[in-house]
Parts: sequence; C-alpha cells; structure tokens
Amino acid sequence: MLEEADPQESRATAYTTLAAGPDFRHELEIKRSRFITVIRRSEDEDGARALVADLRREFHDARHHCSAFVLGPDRGVQRSSDDGEPSGTAGIPMLEALMRRETAPGVTDLSDVSAVVVRYFGGILLGAGGLVRAYSESVSSALDLAPLVGRSRLRICSVDVAHSAAGRLENDLRSAGYVMAETSYLSGSTVLRLALPDQADELNRAAERLAAMTAGSAVLQPEGTEWIDVPL
Repeated sequence: MLEEADPQESRATAYTTLAAGPDFRHELEIKRSRFITVIRRSEDEDGARALVADLRREFHDARHHCSAFVLGPDRGVQRSSDDGEPSGTAGIPMLEALMRRETAPGVTDLSDVSAVVVRYFGGILLGAGGLVRAYSESVSSALDLAPLVGRSRLRICSVDVAHSAAGRLENDLRSAGYVMAETSYLSGSTVLRLALPDQADELNRAAERLAAMTAGSAVLQPEGTEWIDVPL
C-alpha cells in the first residue's frame, strides 16, 4: 500500500474560496447608512490585513472599516475587528457570516477569504441588534453574488517508464480519467506524473490500476502535493 499524506499537512483536502480575480464589491443601504462590502481572496494574514489598509486609503472619510477573515484549508485562522462599532456588533457577525456560509447543502468550508465592510453613517442610529443584522447581511448578501470555486489538494505521483512505452501508457491513463501533470524526459526513461486526490484509497486504487495496465512493471511513486482551483 502507498503511504498516506504527510501528517503535518492540513486535514482538509478540499475547501471553497473566492475565485481568482479582482476584489468583489457589493453595497447595501440600511436606514440611510451605506454598507460597502469588499471581499478578497487572501492566503495569509498579511494579505487579509492589506485589504483593510487599502480600503482605509480609498474610503478615508468613512467612519468604520470593520473586518473579518478566515484562512487555511482547516480554517484555523479566524480574526475580526469592530473598528469603533460597539463591541461584538460588526466583526463577529461578519466572521460568523463567513464561517456559516453553506457552499453545498450541509457544507460550511469557505476559507482564504477576507471581508471588509465600510460604513458611512446616515444619521439614524441602528442599535446593537440592528448593527449585528446589518453587518451580517452585508457579508451574506455579497457572498450570495460573489464567484466561488472549489480548491482541492492533489498528490503528484510519478511513473518511470521506458521511452517506447511512455506514449501509450499516458494515453491509457488519460483514457482512464486520470489528470496528467508535467512529463520529464531523462536519458534512459520518461517520467510521467499524475495528479490524484490526496487520499490513501485513491492512491492505492491508482497504483493497482497502473500495475494492471503495465503487468506490474511500472510503480507509482508519491511526490509532493499541489492545491488547484476546480469549478463548483
């Protein structure tokens, strides 16, 4: 049997995030206050905090720039800020909107996403409950429209075969539905690479399939992992 993934890697092998591209923006008006929500795909805390800094410069005359972000395949990093709103009325509701977002029935796996809600006060006090609802709704409404993608961790595996057998084997693997990665040509052989779901049972099935295709002459060698975007 092939070995499982490195235990130091994340437990999650897939999650949902914002599609690559520009920041996503959405605006609500609630009792004359403007709530401008900006969502950015962020892979680390520096990137998430940069969104706040960018929007402070852009909307320098706004009273509040409240924020929340969740990072990592396992969603291990979670932060929020009320930025001057009454404690617990902005950042936490925003974070909960990110954490509780269902990306499929019963699935809450949104991550690597930072959200900032810029508020321009309209002169009417909303009260604590009103603020909680407004900030939560601002993020939820933006997520309703934002483009999301899946993100999967794939295990790259190599197969060392003779040059004369490489073309046929690659075609057989593609026909069997395997995703092929980079191919290397050495002086005495060709190294084919497959991208497989990073799960022990998937690796073992692929190894068995490869053995059947080559009468046991080719061996699947697990290498590193790679995260890729996949359509939802």
